Amino acid sequence: MIRISDLSYRIGKATILRDISTELPKGALTALIGPNGAGKSTLLRLIGRLEPLQTGSVSLDGADLASTRTEDLALRMAVLGQQTAIASRLRLRELVGFGRWPHHRGRPCAKDSAIVDEALAGFALGDLADRFIDEISGGQAQRAYLAMTVAQDTDWLLLDEPLNNLDMAHARALMCRLAELVRGSGKSVVTVIHEVNYAAAWADHVVAMKDGRIVAQGTPHEVLTSETLSMLYDTPVTVGTHQDRPLILHHV
Repeated sequence: MIRISDLSYRIGKATILRDISTELPKGALTALIGPNGAGKSTLLRLIGRLEPLQTGSVSLDGADLASTRTEDLALRMAVLGQQTAIASRLRLRELVGFGRWPHHRGRPCAKDSAIVDEALAGFALGDLADRFIDEISGGQAQRAYLAMTVAQDTDWLLLDEPLNNLDMAHARALMCRLAELVRGSGKSVVTVIHEVNYAAAWADHVVAMKDGRIVAQGTPHEVLTSETLSMLYDTPVTVGTHQDRPLILHHV
């Protein structure tokens, strides 16, 4: 479990997060939702230690993340942010191979190669493995970064808007893959999602944020209601059901 206690964050005079305290369950797919500027990505970056804490604390299974060695954290938590541009010209296989670095520290073995091949195949990238990253589409590149993150083979995956650049089929396939990692392998996923219907269909736990605060959290049925979503996004939202899951009608 990730426990967040009394976390606040400022950039200059602007308060981005205010008094965040929550628990993110282990062995679950948690979706962070909310309007632009709610603080979702900042919260994810603070959990993943991509930004230093200013106030408050974050712990993983009781261990304070601020004092956890980077080498140890990289074996337990993989983080994929929105900014994925790289300076080097890499082939996809090399990029995905970076996910194995915390395990082999520069001395890859057959197991590492097998995991990289599995990750490439899992994101339908096997035929592109020897292409350079700047020779493929944005959606294919996004899948390559996701494959790299999965290849890190950690208990926790933190993903910031992983559906960016993905078409309908690949977005659905990704959410299905994340659900399989949680329910089949016991992994824990925390992901920022803008399209709330993906959260409704696949998430076990939903955290709704607005103006730097958590305004609702719980199961999809508890959080994804017409009243809560209309307040969250400042627009009328109708919520129905499909296969015993909320179905959000926000486009009409």
